[in-house]
Amino acid sequence: MDEARSELIDAPRAADGRVPGRRGRATRQRLLEETRELLAEVAYRDLKVVDISRQAGTSPATFYQYFPDVEAAVLSLTESMVEEGSEALRALVVEPDWEAPDAARALADGFLAFFERHQAMLRVVDLATSEGDERFRRLRIRLLNGVFLALRDLVEGARVEGRLAEGVDPGAAAGVLTTMLAHVSAHQPGYEPWGVERDALAQTMAALIDWTVRGHQE
Repeated sequence: MDEARSELIDAPRAADGRVPGRRGRATRQRLLEETRELLAEVAYRDLKVVDISRQAGTSPATFYQYFPDVEAAVLSLTESMVEEGSEALRALVVEPDWEAPDAARALADGFLAFFERHQAMLRVVDLATSEGDERFRRLRIRLLNGVFLALRDLVEGARVEGRLAEGVDPGAAAGVLTTMLAHVSAHQPGYEPWGVERDALAQTMAALIDWTVRGHQE
């Protein structure tokens, strides 16, 4: 398949299935960017097509050329975030040298930074998932699945090497660590009223990760 044909197949489509030209793709991208910006200011359920269109300097009719509703635009944004984020988060586990004591801290800091950067989008994902929306639930699983699998492998390696007790379940340990990383990172602003600073959150998560993944060090 030639490059032009591949690009045509992979190109984002308008609401009626057409492949937009360069100008149309730029308009679509602008609508997505304004949707992302507004989600940081407006509750997801309160976000309206007219608000997005106004911010993008276009009309609701133009919005509907590319998306049937606000939810479709948010799903598109979420898919892009997951596509990029799933590999970036997995890399935080698979790339470091886990013989080094700072690997766990880098993982904790990386999660906190990612969730800070995508706070508004991830808040929508959590909301929709809690409401039973399978599309957002599957995207959330995709985002974290690589981290879970990589941590499971690390825990299994530590157990095989005798640094963890035989009774430690690698899947359970990886699930707890992945959930901790995602939940604490998603709710880090909520710790501020308790006087818990970001650095303390990162250090505490790192200590728990390090103990679980590296086990008993000589």
